[in-house]
Amino acid sequence: MTILDEEGGFLEEDQRAVVRHVVQAGSGADIIFSAGTTGEWDKVDNDTRQAVIRVCAEEVAKLNLQLAPAGGRGVESWAGVTAPTARETLANLEFAIECGVDAAVLAPLSIKGVDDPVRFMLRDVADLLDRHSRRIPIFLYDNADIAIDPRIPHIRTKQVKAMSRLDFVRGIKVSASRKVLGNYTRAAKNFKDRGEFGIYVGNAKLIFDIYRPYHGFFGPVREHWNRWRLSGGLPVGVVSGPANALPREWAFAWQVCRAGDEDRMNRARRVVDAFRDRTSSGDGKRRTLACLKRALYREGVVSSPCVAPGTPPLSDEDAERFDRAFEEVKKLAAEEIGDPWLTRFDSRFGGNPS
Repeated sequence: MTILDEEGGFLEEDQRAVVRHVVQAGSGADIIFSAGTTGEWDKVDNDTRQAVIRVCAEEVAKLNLQLAPAGGRGVESWAGVTAPTARETLANLEFAIECGVDAAVLAPLSIKGVDDPVRFMLRDVADLLDRHSRRIPIFLYDNADIAIDPRIPHIRTKQVKAMSRLDFVRGIKVSASRKVLGNYTRAAKNFKDRGEFGIYVGNAKLIFDIYRPYHGFFGPVREHWNRWRLSGGLPVGVVSGPANALPREWAFAWQVCRAGDEDRMNRARRVVDAFRDRTSSGDGKRRTLACLKRALYREGVVSSPCVAPGTPPLSDEDAERFDRAFEEVKKLAAEEIGDPWLTRFDSRFGGNPS
């Protein structure tokens, strides 16, 4: 999330609190992806995008210093560098490198004037990286909801293959249906001429379908696993917006899905489904971002629940309804998942004591 005040101003200390909250002292996210769609990148100005990148990179570096002596695993900072123009996007990439991020995420179909994504990566992005001694990995981002041209909602697989040959392009985040995701996994075996190419699931709930064991005539068979492996390989990670509110529960979901533990997968799914079902307003329209910010606000993680101009807000009545609903979700998580996979909402894990 990107935390803003009522005037749309960036709240730096609150943003740091969100990073700490999502990391959960090493029990939450492995990677912090800042300035993405959940961070309302297309509804804030470029100065705010860069401020978010800087703050998240700084806070991740600080947390890693704390986690290492305690034997905890490190966390990576990935910066969303996409902006409405190529000039701003390249400026954001250069800024992210200078901030010390571990990787950048770029949605080429969301940049005005970039008619040829391959040429943009091969010339503009590669030339910028060549000027720096520090050459960070870049991950592509495919999301029809933010594509400039609705007639071209997804990056063509032949274009992804061409970009994957670049030494710095390491994978793609796909926020799309299972069918579209399957197109990428089927083609992924051809994306590895240069080395490993990872596919990340952006439509997070798909992991429950992708990894679900199939019970056939001859007993349990990992049909889905085999099908996806034969199609080029399983996704290597999941990027979950709702994990801003429930980072430990989503970490649990990812672990049990990868393990194919069907009973625990069902338990995790009941929790994430319950949260999703409660992120609608009184008129039935989805208000996911506003509800995520409301959850962080009511639990004391941040001091403002405000969304960016253009993001659908919650009415006072909807906010009160969601407060009650979120308590139900937390209670369900305690029943279905339990410790140590229940998110902590206090100052040690990101809350603001004040």
